[in-house]
Amino acid sequence: MTTLHITPDNSKQNGGNSTTPFVQNTKKPMTYKRILLKLSGEALLGEKEFGIDSRILAMYAREIKSAVDLGVEVAIVIGGGNIFRGVSGVEGGMKDRANADYMGMLATMINAMALQGALENEGVYTRLLSAIKMEQIAEPFIRRKAIRHLQKGRVVIFGAGTGNPYFTTDTAASLRAVEIEADVILKGTRVDGIYTADPEKDKTATRFDEISFTEAIKRNLKVMDMTAFTLCQENNVPIVVFDMNKTGNLVDLVQGKKIGTLVS
Repeated sequence: MTTLHITPDNSKQNGGNSTTPFVQNTKKPMTYKRILLKLSGEALLGEKEFGIDSRILAMYAREIKSAVDLGVEVAIVIGGGNIFRGVSGVEGGMKDRANADYMGMLATMINAMALQGALENEGVYTRLLSAIKMEQIAEPFIRRKAIRHLQKGRVVIFGAGTGNPYFTTDTAASLRAVEIEADVILKGTRVDGIYTADPEKDKTATRFDEISFTEAIKRNLKVMDMTAFTLCQENNVPIVVFDMNKTGNLVDLVQGKKIGTLVS
């Protein structure tokens, strides 16, 4: 386990030197120093059929703030399925898959901006980095700059996926996790882990506490798409699938409590 000693940037959002010391809660050592939190766009729907449920957004912001307050470095990748998914566009009749995927990337930026606003409402310092140039609303993704933001205690939100069509936000999460040398990918979902079958459809499905990458592939478990999954496997980045909608789960996870399913 690693105890953190991080001094975040408590200056204004547009820069400046911090003079306010950051007092870290050191009662419990952190299992994970730097995390990549993957959130689905669909999770933001809440009770809505389309768009963003502000109640869910605010809840996620509070959960993330709780982890940040402990000194954990948090990076986030969020999907855009509550607004538009490239695959759904193609299935709906769009002929140009690449164009549909770019539309999906724009949807992730809408969600990323909404999450950024919710986090800042909670007093969390953030930076939004885009894989596609959007200079008026986000910084371009630069690996070293992203890491520096994390070291300064800012939550870094990665938008626009990988910036390339034919790749999902799961792949973007895996890629960014490897690039920033995250200790783990925490995939927040609506269920409390990985099951032998879809628990919403099969009541006999049982949950795994831990499973290897090899076994998950053998069983064809839909943890992430195969590109994302193999990228994590090849670079030894573990994945924890957990219920993000249960208050306290995120903080408990980073403090070492066994929640959800660990893939390693």
